[in-house]
Amino acid sequence: MKVVLQDLTKKFPGRGKNAQQEVVAVDGFTFEIPDGKLVGLLGPSGCGKSTTLNLLCGLLKPTSGKIFFGEDDVTGLPAEKRGVGLVFQNYALYPHLTVLQNILFPLQNLRGRERPAKEEMLRRAKEAADLVQIGELLDRRPSELSGGQQQRVAIARALVKMPRVLLLDEPLSNLDARLRLQTREEIRRIQRETGITTVFVTHDQDEAMSISDIIVVMKNGVVQQIDKPQAVYDDPSNLFVAQFLGTPPIHVFNGRVEGGRLYIGNQAVLPAPGLPDQPVTAAVRPEGFALDEQGPLACNLTRVEIMGRDISVVCTHPDCENTAIRAIISAENRVDTAQPTVRFSLKPGKVFLFTADTQARLRPAQEG
Repeated sequence: MKVVLQDLTKKFPGRGKNAQQEVVAVDGFTFEIPDGKLVGLLGPSGCGKSTTLNLLCGLLKPTSGKIFFGEDDVTGLPAEKRGVGLVFQNYALYPHLTVLQNILFPLQNLRGRERPAKEEMLRRAKEAADLVQIGELLDRRPSELSGGQQQRVAIARALVKMPRVLLLDEPLSNLDARLRLQTREEIRRIQRETGITTVFVTHDQDEAMSISDIIVVMKNGVVQQIDKPQAVYDDPSNLFVAQFLGTPPIHVFNGRVEGGRLYIGNQAVLPAPGLPDQPVTAAVRPEGFALDEQGPLACNLTRVEIMGRDISVVCTHPDCENTAIRAIISAENRVDTAQPTVRFSLKPGKVFLFTADTQARLRPAQEG
């Protein structure tokens, strides 16, 4: 099911001292979600991603704009008429019902011609349970399940209605790190097997990067960038996107372009052809540092952390906004920890330039 958002905007009335000023939670969101794709809405708390999800499912009405499921305008339809499956952060299972009864609940609430026969309900519930691999837990109650199992029940309950669109609101936030990894892999498997168009809301960039076909990065209700996960990482549209994606985070330097070269401090570190002389913000991915005894970027060495196949060189630089630089290099390299400084050359494809004031992307002539 293709989903289209047309100039979608949601405003809330102001409260307290700012009662006269409306709060724009979603601002002019226009996007087409292709049929059968998993789209990650990514951003910090308050960026508008959950509001967008609530607009999609009908729990909120937009201030302006339209929502289409396929060719159907669903903007004015109530939530129960939209054919969506919704999975919440807190699972929202009924504690007094068994797993089977929880999964059956949405079907039993249907009325008229939409309500399947009992045999059909049972068949669909068992199929949904098997899909999320909890078929052997149907007689248990939620209190007898682990957090990951409860999450699978919630997903099965959403899928049993055979929704046109599946909406997941921070579904992994209550799980521990290992269970988060396992469950997000399961969500991706289930989405591929069912082919249901899915929107996944998260503030965790690792989750969004790992399972999404397309990422939508949001900030203060405004879409910052839409693209495939790797494309967003490799080609951020502004400094916010560059900083939000990546672990360890990108390193931000105060620099300048002078005579077609990028300077950090007094050293020219890279060519910057075609750009006028100006102060800039230079952002370097952790893997963008190359150990080089003759390299132009000299940093104060703090320590070296061994991580198996990689080494993290922890250092500082007076023009870096980060408290510490973590340069990720191959474990084949040897760092002389007896020296107070370490020198790097920079990989051009891992260095991004932004205007010092608006933080918009600058592209040297060689990037096209």
